[in-house]
Amino acid sequence: MVVERGRIATAGARGKGKRVDAASTVAQLREPRTERGRRTQRAILDAAAAEFGERGFHESSIVSITIRAGVALGSFYTYFESKEALFKALVADMSGRVRDHVAPVLAEHSGGAVEAEGAALEAFLRFAREHKEIYRIIDEAEFVAPEDWRAHYLNTAARILERLQAARAKGELRVEPSEVHAWAIMGMNVFLGLRFGVMDGQAELGEVAAQANALLKDGLG
Repeated sequence: MVVERGRIATAGARGKGKRVDAASTVAQLREPRTERGRRTQRAILDAAAAEFGERGFHESSIVSITIRAGVALGSFYTYFESKEALFKALVADMSGRVRDHVAPVLAEHSGGAVEAEGAALEAFLRFAREHKEIYRIIDEAEFVAPEDWRAHYLNTAARILERLQAARAKGELRVEPSEVHAWAIMGMNVFLGLRFGVMDGQAELGEVAAQANALLKDGLG
C-alpha cells in the first residue's frame, strides 16, 4: 500500500504518546490491486507533491497533475475521488515517508537516546533538503485538510515521546519525558529543516544536527 493507514493521537492519549487509526485518510484512499496500479498511484502522488509544492492546492488542478504524472485523466478517479482526497492522501503519504526515512537510521543507531535524536534530526534535514515541497504542503494542510495536518504533528510528536519514554525506562534520561519535551524537539527539528533544508542548500547538515543535539544534551547554561 502506498499510503500508510493514518494514525492520529487523540486528545486523551496525546500525553501518553499513543495513536489510534484515522478513518478519514483510509476512507479517501483506494488501494490498488496490481503492481501496475501501485505504480500509477505512486506516479500521481509524486506528481501531486511537485504540483502542490510549486503552485499550491488551489492553483493546481487534476488535469495538471495527471499531465505531470503521465497518466490518463480517467485513471485519476480509479485511485482518488477528488483533488481534496488526493491532497489528504498526500499529506499522510509524506508524513509516512518522513517516518520511513528516519526509522532505519534510528534502528541502526548504537548510541544513547539523546544521540539518537541527533541522528534522527540529521536524517530529517536531508529529507527536507531533497523534498522541500513538504513544507508548503503541510502548511496548506492546516486549512485544506486540518484533520490530516493535526495527525501529522500529533503522530510525529507521539513517536518522539515513545522513544524518550523507552530511554527513560532504560535509565538513559534523568527527567520523566512529557509531551512538552516531545513537541519541543519536534518544533526544533521542523524549523531547523526550514532554515537549513529549505532556505540554505549549502549548510553542512551533520554539523547543524550536532549543534542541536549538543543543546539537547547539555543545555545552554
